[in-house]
Amino acid sequence: MCANHLRAIAPLVRRALAEDAAHKDATSRALIPLAARATGDFLIKQDGVIAGLPVAQEVFRQVDPKVRFTALVADGAPVEKGDVVARVEGPLRSILAGERVALNFIQRLSGTASLTAQFVREVQGTKTKILDTRKTTPGLRHLEKYAVRMGGGTNHRMDLSDGILVKDNHIAALRGEGWSLRRIVEEAHRNANGLPVVIEVTSVAMAREALDAGAKRLLLDNMSLADMRRCVTLAKGKAETEASGGMTITRVRSVAQTGVDYISVGALTHSAGAMDISLEVKAG
Repeated sequence: MCANHLRAIAPLVRRALAEDAAHKDATSRALIPLAARATGDFLIKQDGVIAGLPVAQEVFRQVDPKVRFTALVADGAPVEKGDVVARVEGPLRSILAGERVALNFIQRLSGTASLTAQFVREVQGTKTKILDTRKTTPGLRHLEKYAVRMGGGTNHRMDLSDGILVKDNHIAALRGEGWSLRRIVEEAHRNANGLPVVIEVTSVAMAREALDAGAKRLLLDNMSLADMRRCVTLAKGKAETEASGGMTITRVRSVAQTGVDYISVGALTHSAGAMDISLEVKAG
């Protein structure tokens, strides 16, 4: 995880620890002697791809600098049931105080990385790249998009300032003002200031119109496989193509085989399950 990401996660971790009242663990205060020490292993309970270990390390650093966190694998590594991916050692109260928050981050990010890896495997042998979307958990976008990269995927726009994506609502509103699709495409490119421009189209006819206006990348939204193939043929040598809408693990390979350059998958971040990981603590 790069330095910029590490700086960005500190306030996220701080808020998560405050939400969990980690520094006011009533159970540990009532039962655990202040001097008690322990070790703990982060144990993988299902196959997948690990992500988020640096975040867990930051959790324990903020809870108590006396807790030593050691990652035993790198983020992005494939893991199997029974693997130990990290170890903590230090005051038992502090380990227990940070346990849940650390697991929440690792489980969620590893789930995203693992789902991304499944989609990437499905399109192996094609030229298609798997993209994420902005359908992320509010406040966690940088971490979730990091997890996508750990799973072998590629990030789409990070935010609204990161590129021009002319979607259906933009087009509908501007057409209501009397604009043609040609004018929309031309104005988007004229005012792009160096940013990439993507034009969403929903039919072959619309794709042809956008290409005639000079579009350099088409977002093929909720199209049939046959229409995607036609659009890929039309765009060859003129523009890149991206497929979107209803992408599932069972469908993604057939979409990739139409020849699209990219497939964007909202499910990577909005529907990924948490990986089953536990922290096994041993006193002493």
